[in-house]
Amino acid sequence: MPPINTNSVLVCVGDKCVIFDVWGRDGDWVRTINERGLNLCAIYSTHGHPDHISAAPALSARFNVPWFLDVGDFNLVGWGNDLLDYFGLPHIAPDLPKPTQMPSGRTEILPGVIMEIIPSPGHTCGSVMFWFPDYKILLSGDTIFADNIGRSDLPGGNRWQLMDSIGGLYKMNLPDDTIVVSGHGINTTIKKLKLDNPWFRAR
Repeated sequence: MPPINTNSVLVCVGDKCVIFDVWGRDGDWVRTINERGLNLCAIYSTHGHPDHISAAPALSARFNVPWFLDVGDFNLVGWGNDLLDYFGLPHIAPDLPKPTQMPSGRTEILPGVIMEIIPSPGHTCGSVMFWFPDYKILLSGDTIFADNIGRSDLPGGNRWQLMDSIGGLYKMNLPDDTIVVSGHGINTTIKKLKLDNPWFRAR
């Protein structure tokens, strides 16, 4: 979905779907959803930076569905309009729906699809990761990338919290063949993180 910057993820079961880190223009997403005959059920964001939520409020309004974001990042909604300007995207209008507090623990996001929500503060106060144990897929947001880690110098960032969150992920001992989809860049696996990412270790 242009502009190419953030890894958004569309998950479907039958004609029901949810979107993670819905970046870009809401009109592009509306066309995709309608062309595929899908019914949007919810939107989830790993954190509140504009390149992960740009289309979330408008889609939430258009389809009357909840948009889930950790409360720690509510204050970031509307922040970072310079980035949206850079990509030629509209600012997030203040009259659009506000996010709903992210649930905790395990939740069934679609029929038969169980997701575990893992708090991972550090990149932002309210950063989370999403773990799908039955599919061995982790959506890591901007907490960790294939060979790097997220920034901690933006509003809400904290280097020590970020390192603790990464250490906590390491200690979860997820299967080596778990596919890790980060917020930007290429996919990797837990095994490759152990081999290629010097920050991915216990603390």
